[in-house]
Amino acid sequence: MAITLLIPTALRNFTDGKKEVQAEGKTVGEAVDNFANVYPDIKRHLYDEKGVLRAFINIFVGETNIKNLQGLDTPLKDGDTVMLVPAIAGGK
Repeated sequence: MAITLLIPTALRNFTDGKKEVQAEGKTVGEAVDNFANVYPDIKRHLYDEKGVLRAFINIFVGETNIKNLQGLDTPLKDGDTVMLVPAIAGGK
């Protein structure tokens, strides 16, 4: 099952500049894992040393944050769009 992963500007250095890529997976977790296997340099930015998705990475299926669904176990259907959104902090 093919889904589209939207890549934010901050992570495009690890996807050869691509703003979207195709990934396979029945769940969000599978799709992100498969994506990270294709682009291994991005793994350390998505996962901590224990292999857990970093807390500041938000993932949306369509317009819904997976934290409001089933997390990484959120099922996907063919053609879904998944967006990776790293939280950005800063300012005074």
